Amino acid sequence: MASKGRLVNVRRPEVMSQVREDVRRYQSELVDQIRADGGVLELPGLHLRLASAFGFCDGVKRAIEIAYATCRMFPERRIWLIGEIIHNPEVNARLDEMGLRHLPWRLDAPEYDSLLPEDVVIMPAFGVTIPMRRLLDEKGVVLVDSTCGNVIKVWQRVKTYAAAGITSIIHGKARHEESLATASQSRGADEKGNFVVVFDEADAQIVADYIQGRGDKAAFLAHFSHACSPGFDPDVHLQTIGIANQTTMLKSETAHIQSLLKAAVVARDGNDERFHMFDTICGATQDRQNALFELLEEPLDVMLIIGGYNSSNTTHLAHIAARKVPTFFVKAADCLESLACVRCFDLNLKQEVQQPFPEAVSDKARTLRVGVTAGASCPANVIEDVICRLIEMRDCLAL
Repeated sequence: MASKGRLVNVRRPEVMSQVREDVRRYQSELVDQIRADGGVLELPGLHLRLASAFGFCDGVKRAIEIAYATCRMFPERRIWLIGEIIHNPEVNARLDEMGLRHLPWRLDAPEYDSLLPEDVVIMPAFGVTIPMRRLLDEKGVVLVDSTCGNVIKVWQRVKTYAAAGITSIIHGKARHEESLATASQSRGADEKGNFVVVFDEADAQIVADYIQGRGDKAAFLAHFSHACSPGFDPDVHLQTIGIANQTTMLKSETAHIQSLLKAAVVARDGNDERFHMFDTICGATQDRQNALFELLEEPLDVMLIIGGYNSSNTTHLAHIAARKVPTFFVKAADCLESLACVRCFDLNLKQEVQQPFPEAVSDKARTLRVGVTAGASCPANVIEDVICRLIEMRDCLAL
């Protein structure tokens, strides 16, 4: 009989007292002071406004503390982390320095073959797929779970759908770790549940068209070949649908997708009895998006979005801001090389590029108005570094 992975709780009082000292590195007195001053920093030639909600969320804080606590509890053992604990380069680099090893999101990777019962494996904040958890149980390793509570709520919803024979329509990124885990959970205990992952409204429109009899089966299956459950049959599995989402998606887009698919079911059936919906956008994600919308009502010359380029919730903040003001999505202070050269993530090219700041930044005769926010996986010390670098660049104009 297969052995069972041993799930342990590392958040013990005697450990956490040390861990909280360890993670002070991610705090910032400057950011705390700006927040206390109503989110405004006034300096000669610079008016900086910080969003009312930004940076680390509770789930991210918990995941980082769990990773540090694991290193404290098992200093002599090999500690493995599946993928990244969160999507932030500074946090992940620090954990690498502490000796964490990485397991990829591919079960056929040789690293899994090398696992021993005395090894410790941390499951990330995004969660893991059912096959991954099954393999870890078979290896009999020590398991540490940092899965975010909001992610678990989504799992509970899609499991309910599966048990009732409802197909999960998941608004998310099909290759993102969280969506991979949620899609796996939507298969249900007997692994017979079904799902389709839709990335945006264009994907949702394809599903809506098929529901209303306007789709081509071969084209549908080709489009969603890597984003649907095995053996998916749209003629059968789109009869009754339930909406869920990756917790970090853009809330307004999720709402549009829900309305689009509900309208399609009603158009087909004359009622919405075969349409089910449950809002699973994370509260912290909503708060950061709402705070950014509020900030963008202020007159701004530039918007800085700070966070990891592979962070879904941060990317959506950049999309929101870019619609209204020149926006620079940066991962760290060293991205601000000069007024003429900022290394930032291009949302269309999906890669880092070099761009100059707008002319307003170089105008010594006027006060520069800058908005700043950060994704839920971005620590305050990185936000401080970016703000300080911006101040340095602005001060250079006075020399």
